Amino acid sequence: MADTDGLLDARTFQPGRTVADAFHVKGAQAQDWGLQNRLSRIFRPDTGRTVMLAFDHGYFVGPMAGLEQLDVNIAPLVPDADAIMMTRGALRTSIPSHSSAGVVLRASGGPSILRELSDEHLALDIEDAVRLNAAALAIQVFIGGEHESRSVANLARLVDAGQRHGVAVLGVTAVGKDMVRDARYFRLATRISAEMGAHVVKTYYVEEDFETVTASCPVPIIVAGGKKLPELDALTMAYRSIQEGAAGVDMGRNIFQSDHPAAMLAAVRAVVHAGAKPEEAYELFRERSAGHAAS
Repeated sequence: MADTDGLLDARTFQPGRTVADAFHVKGAQAQDWGLQNRLSRIFRPDTGRTVMLAFDHGYFVGPMAGLEQLDVNIAPLVPDADAIMMTRGALRTSIPSHSSAGVVLRASGGPSILRELSDEHLALDIEDAVRLNAAALAIQVFIGGEHESRSVANLARLVDAGQRHGVAVLGVTAVGKDMVRDARYFRLATRISAEMGAHVVKTYYVEEDFETVTASCPVPIIVAGGKKLPELDALTMAYRSIQEGAAGVDMGRNIFQSDHPAAMLAAVRAVVHAGAKPEEAYELFRERSAGHAAS
């Protein structure tokens, strides 16, 4: 029997006061504890933002520049990323299991760059995602593409599985060669993804009216880095994205194809989490690059 001698009566009550403030991830206030916990592995609670390092490109383009050897090129960068986006094969073979970065697994696939990219299928079982301790699953959504309906159905099925197991889903708005990249299109693509249940949406930054894209999407938007840009241009895009409502960036080529990937990752973190202006972040990049060269 429990020892009840010396128990003190509860007496510290503060009516009307709570530390359970609104959850720091947009649109996730009503989600289960486990799903919120997984989202917190992606979005820092103190800023509500994320710097995600994407290196899932090999699932359709093979070993592109900067991704020749994931254990050599990418693994050293992982400790400085809030989250990492890759395939399960890359995770198992190349990323140390002691990593603390939130794991976002590519869950769709099928065609290579030699075929019609919108012809994707679900390519990951939810049980394997849970086995790998994934925080989220990423899936392409081809609004306006040849296989639009299938990609939306894939998203819906993945959301159903994710909700059952408390795993978040990241909808990635894919843009084909013939699609217009403007705010009107991205409002459509991001809103459909969120309405179908995606907990986070990844899309592209556009210089005109991007704030309408973030405002009309009821879940966090993170911005894709896209093709390799000069470092200052990439930092400027990241800064404008955050200023106009994005909750972070998911950069790949603009980090791992930089001459100094670790320095670039540090500069991007300064923009996203510390509010550094592009020129300030670029100066940090130059300092870190010079330090690396000197060593």
